[in-house]
Amino acid sequence: MKEIKETVEQLLMQAGMSIDTASVTRHVVLVIGTILLAWFVGWLFKLLIPWVEKLTRKTPTKWDEMLLNAKVLRAACQIVPAIVVWILLPSVFEEYPAAHEVLARLTAIYITVMSVRLVSKMIDSLKQLDNGTRTARQQYMYTLCGVLKVIMYFVATIIVVAIIINKDPSTLLAGLGAASAILMLAFQDTIKGLVAGIRLTSNDMVRVGDRITVSSAGADGFVEEITLTTVKVRNFDNTIITVTPQTLVDGSFQNWKGMAENAGRRAIRKFYVDFRSLTLDEEGVPNLTRYREHMEQWLSQHEKVLGDKPVLVHQLDATPTGLPVEFMFWLKDQAVIPYEHGISEIMEYAYAEAAVFGLRVYQQFPEQ
Repeated sequence: MKEIKETVEQLLMQAGMSIDTASVTRHVVLVIGTILLAWFVGWLFKLLIPWVEKLTRKTPTKWDEMLLNAKVLRAACQIVPAIVVWILLPSVFEEYPAAHEVLARLTAIYITVMSVRLVSKMIDSLKQLDNGTRTARQQYMYTLCGVLKVIMYFVATIIVVAIIINKDPSTLLAGLGAASAILMLAFQDTIKGLVAGIRLTSNDMVRVGDRITVSSAGADGFVEEITLTTVKVRNFDNTIITVTPQTLVDGSFQNWKGMAENAGRRAIRKFYVDFRSLTLDEEGVPNLTRYREHMEQWLSQHEKVLGDKPVLVHQLDATPTGLPVEFMFWLKDQAVIPYEHGISEIMEYAYAEAAVFGLRVYQQFPEQ
């Protein structure tokens, strides 16, 4: 670098400049040359982005394609020019120590901030590996990544402050011991969310894609996202309800995952039979018994009912309003609308068929 500086200065003097003017002009030329070189190196690295993406797509693994996506690579390319400037600063501003000190600190701050941004994008890119579903281990890693980002931001802030005041970062970290109570207060939601998130994932209580019902929060829908401090639920009316992991752990919520993972969805309905309509046929068998046997056989052969699941039609304890007859069966379709339509179709037949066996469904008429 020294030889380059002397060569540039000699050329300027040969062009007719004085020593002082040549010295200043040489410095300006070196600054412009440094900027152009930094820009060229950054541009050169950007040209490599399509090649890296093409290379990652050829590998059988998927994680490298997600980790080295275009956003991550572009963020990395934004650091390269600053590194070039950092390397050349001591030589370019050798005669101007004050300017070198200021520019060196600004460059160091820029490199720190952009490095944090790069790592943050790499962490965010890992979220794409779950493909909309997330196992307990993946959710634990998801929560852990959130904690790592918080720690990374905290450490980066300490480093930036240390660069500005020209102090050793370890000295600042040691001095934060007295402020630990304030930090605990400031990050209490994050800490509680971490603990609650670990409990949720370690016990496999909820995953992305599960349908849950949280009555206390008015949430009844599918989990779209689980972060360090929030669980986003999209209700069936497309409203978004945000609850904390702490709410799910400390309170109670209903997870419909078990129903979704099994074939079919159970349905339980009942109506009341008028005692006065119970009769015996020639063989001495009650008409209600015949009706229950008929309905069980009919349900087990119904196209919308799972035949390999229990089908039961039985009576419950007698009440002043009639004899309860309960129907229990499993429908093949779990979707809300087909499920409700299937129940309605079956129970409408059950009401109508009761009259065929001489049974009357109890109905209390309003007083005139």
